[in-house]
Amino acid sequence: MSTIEISKDIFWVGVIDWDVRDFHGYQTRRGTTYNAYLIRDEKKVLVDTVKYTFSNDLIKNINVICNPEEIDYIVINHIEMDHASALPNIIKHAKNAKVIVSQRGRDGLIKHYGSNYDIITVKTGDKLNIGKRTLMFIEAPMLHWPDSMFTYILDDGILMPNDAFGQHYASSQRFDDEVDQSILMEEASKYYANIIMPFSTLVEKKIREISDMGIKIRMIAPSHGIIWRSNPSKIIEAYKNWSTGVSKNKVIIVYDSMWGSTSMMARAIANGIISQGIEVKFFKLRESDETEIMMEILDAKAIIVGSPTLNNSMFPSVASFLTYACGLKPMGKLWAFFGSYGWGKGAVKQMKEIVEKAGFHVYDRSIEIQYVPTSKELEECFNFGREIASKIMGK
Repeated sequence: MSTIEISKDIFWVGVIDWDVRDFHGYQTRRGTTYNAYLIRDEKKVLVDTVKYTFSNDLIKNINVICNPEEIDYIVINHIEMDHASALPNIIKHAKNAKVIVSQRGRDGLIKHYGSNYDIITVKTGDKLNIGKRTLMFIEAPMLHWPDSMFTYILDDGILMPNDAFGQHYASSQRFDDEVDQSILMEEASKYYANIIMPFSTLVEKKIREISDMGIKIRMIAPSHGIIWRSNPSKIIEAYKNWSTGVSKNKVIIVYDSMWGSTSMMARAIANGIISQGIEVKFFKLRESDETEIMMEILDAKAIIVGSPTLNNSMFPSVASFLTYACGLKPMGKLWAFFGSYGWGKGAVKQMKEIVEKAGFHVYDRSIEIQYVPTSKELEECFNFGREIASKIMGK
């Protein structure tokens, strides 16, 4: 695939990365794309580039539309390497192009890619007339880096928000109406949960700000994944829900086990929750993908974490998960804990301390069982699950 005209004289010239499965810890089992867009008008504008390993592919794609030397502006919405690291190679071909970046992005751009550029800095509301069209820039700090910004094409109603509204989803199709909707929304929610979720408060404010600016969005063209052309309001509404913590009666059980005792407890707790008609998602950490766990946490009301005690501490896989989860800051969830131990406790106390320090809401009771649970102790775990279910149902 080389280029696709997404609207008259506006072309996708990005690349598909079919192979990537790890995106700095984020498991990308469906690959990803690096989306770049070329606007052909009296002035020619490239919006974003691609990961540097694909820079020659980007140049080939641009050549289908125009000679790269004809590019007048290169807009860098975000300086991270998956979007901007092809810039040094592109500028060798687009020698006269001015580079447009947010005010906060200028120094970072130079630190990453050198200073041999004619740089223009912009702020929210700044406009650039390129002929029949006008581009407007909207700063979006911490969505998800300080330099992040959106580019909006006024005349076409196309928002190019870089990482916002994206997905890690490699596909031969480019548009939302061409792909399986369940897969699309799964990847969009996974992307939000693992990249955007720490900035949910800012997401809510930015959506409101764009609405207050009177911006009409006909299409959303993000920097990763599928372009929202048929129903951009679908992903906007999803972001509204995710950013405000809208959740359903669902409980996530996350645990690990050494000799099976914690596993027995986890199953008994799950059965107690299920007995109350509440949905349960069940993950043993060493057999699971943390990115998928966080996707499930996104719209859950409670997370129950279990660990055996090892060396007076929680199990290493549980420690890793809690570090990851606390950094992503899922809001409005109830957290509860359980665990097994041999001759000394420690795991449950340590888990509670970590999430309390993160400011999460912790259930006032936990369960710890020595060695192998008895039938009576498993009944206690079952009832513990019933308690959590009643708590999230408001009983």
